[in-house]
Amino acid sequence: MSEHSPVHVPVMPNEIMEWLDPKPGGVFVDGTLGGGGHASLLAERVGETGTVIGIDRDPAAIEAAEYNLSGMPMHVAQGNYCNVPEFLEALDFETVDGILLDLGLSSDQLADPKRGFSFSSDGPLDLRFDTTSGEPTWRWINRISADKLADLIFQYGEERFSRRIARAIVEQRRKGPIRTTAEMADIVRRNIPNTKSKDHIDPATRTFQALRIASNEELKSLEIALRRLPTCLSPGGRLAIISFHSLEDRRVKETFRDDPRLKVLTKKPVRPSEEEIEQNPRCRSAKLRVAARV
Repeated sequence: MSEHSPVHVPVMPNEIMEWLDPKPGGVFVDGTLGGGGHASLLAERVGETGTVIGIDRDPAAIEAAEYNLSGMPMHVAQGNYCNVPEFLEALDFETVDGILLDLGLSSDQLADPKRGFSFSSDGPLDLRFDTTSGEPTWRWINRISADKLADLIFQYGEERFSRRIARAIVEQRRKGPIRTTAEMADIVRRNIPNTKSKDHIDPATRTFQALRIASNEELKSLEIALRRLPTCLSPGGRLAIISFHSLEDRRVKETFRDDPRLKVLTKKPVRPSEEEIEQNPRCRSAKLRVAARV
């Protein structure tokens, strides 16, 4: 596999194409470009007379996309999807026909041990989407107070053993800084009772989710985007968002319901088919909600 070959499998590609319904000449934004799977499908549909604007915070994703999507009707840029209005202004687009956000991690990010997103292989506890700004998780995790850390793990990870985990982290770092995913995962696993999870997820999953959300201010970005993106849509233009946990999905659901600029098209979230889940187990928690600009 070449340096730029993606391993990411796009989630619910057929459903996304059905709900966004891209036509030749259309203009669409993929605000979470990742491996480029959704963007390439959109680009094929809009054709040479259309445009797909691909945005991602991850510089590695941008580099790969520029290589893999070369020759397609694409504009690719590094940045945060909450800043879509600025990207459109720079490209002289007032509005677009559709915007897609896939809030999950890409398989490419999970497969890279240097990023720290996966604890199945050891690596630095970084967890940043944009490795060129901010500080890696291992740095701030070694100075934050136990109370703040517990609140963070509970709020963002919905982990009921957050206080026990936070105390263990503080106790461990007195012996030396915690720097790797293996160290962090081991601490969490040792401090969660041996209870069976109905989802069969690793006990460290919720804590890592919390640390990642905090490191990237993910919920803040989503809340800003939900306020700003409807104004970027043409009348009838569609906003499609795939979320992977209740913290995100709740915000999307409530905004779509309460924003007078939007009409909800998916009364219930669209879920992956059993066939897709079997082929791509990582998509099992995905929920797609779609709204249209009125």
